[in-house]
Amino acid sequence: MILAKGKNRNDLSGNELKKFRQKKKILHLLYQYHTLSGTAISSKIGVSFPTALTLLNELCEFKFVETFGTGVSSGGRKPNMYRLSNESIYVIACELGRYKAKMTIYNSHNNQVTSILTFATNIDDNELVEKIYVNAQRLIQEFKIDENRVYGIGLNMPGLIDENRGINHTIKNEEYRNVKERLETRFGKMVYVNNDARMQAYGEYIFGSAKGHLNAIVVNWNWGIGMGLIFNGNLYNGSTGFAGELSHTKFVDEGDLCICGKRGCLETVASSNFLIKNAAIGINENVVSQLTLSFKNRQQDLQPEDVINAAKSGDEFAISLLNKIGMALGKGLSFTIQLLNPEIIVLGGVISQANRFVLTPIQQSLNKYCLDKISSNVKIVISENWEQAGLLGVSAMLFQHLFGDIHSELKYENF
Repeated sequence: MILAKGKNRNDLSGNELKKFRQKKKILHLLYQYHTLSGTAISSKIGVSFPTALTLLNELCEFKFVETFGTGVSSGGRKPNMYRLSNESIYVIACELGRYKAKMTIYNSHNNQVTSILTFATNIDDNELVEKIYVNAQRLIQEFKIDENRVYGIGLNMPGLIDENRGINHTIKNEEYRNVKERLETRFGKMVYVNNDARMQAYGEYIFGSAKGHLNAIVVNWNWGIGMGLIFNGNLYNGSTGFAGELSHTKFVDEGDLCICGKRGCLETVASSNFLIKNAAIGINENVVSQLTLSFKNRQQDLQPEDVINAAKSGDEFAISLLNKIGMALGKGLSFTIQLLNPEIIVLGGVISQANRFVLTPIQQSLNKYCLDKISSNVKIVISENWEQAGLLGVSAMLFQHLFGDIHSELKYENF
């Protein structure tokens, strides 16, 4: 541990607490910069070089930090370089979708060290926390992870989420809305909870298709239509943390009923729900399509991927369905583009995998509804790693909180 042996943080003297915070700053720096010399570390945390070496030696003793070659010298001895140890700190990352969750474990180099485990659940599942705990234990045991080196759990999920308190206001049962508190109680570790689309945006900005773009929009296009916003290189949450609810913008007067309780939301005409609903209508009407042949007597098994695969094999009915939702999303994005003027829009989620079958109608809608001077400068791309962007995003955000949140220092006894 980074505390003195046998010490509890509540028992630390002023000087010991100061050292603890300095060590935490070092871990944060090494997470951000990957490798640094002792001189660079001493400068960045504002201590003398001998003090920095003492702190680094203590971190090395407990295998949080290791030396990693030597750096460039302007004259004299080359400096030792330091980095976080590969097996020093792990975090659990979990992403909750409309009907299932996926989970994996990352180390402090943002490397995935286990497979991705999926399991059935949803935000209103009263057993959600227990299912997360049980499946986390499965990963830890199967891949022989030292549980004492697992320092936190990051969860991204749909809904209106208060990031600071970890409360999901969309969960129907008020008793279960404080997801962060429930997970902390079960795991006894730090927990970070945020909206799925925002964490996907953060993952794309740090590691993926939005990297290097200071103003970006990331769309999670699946059963709902989530939107994460990057403004001037920062993740934008809004005044109450609810920014990006593109799914529930009014789109059709007196339209279909949305799951939010209102009518005519964009989700009702541009999401997987619309895709599956209208595919089922066509199947019932015996439309000429591979989908009719395959799902006539089992429409309950129809998934968005089935429609996409049919379109890719030339099925005209499937292509027409994707064209409709692409046109609708393009119209919705046209409003967003003119308001926010982004450099890039990254499309993630299952429907994005339809690629040209949705990109073309999206562009047609933008041509129709957007000012050319604005839309012509926006790049629209398909995410290259959409399945892991949210997991990477929430793990990276958890690491930032783990190393940088001074308010958590006296609470989590295993760090």
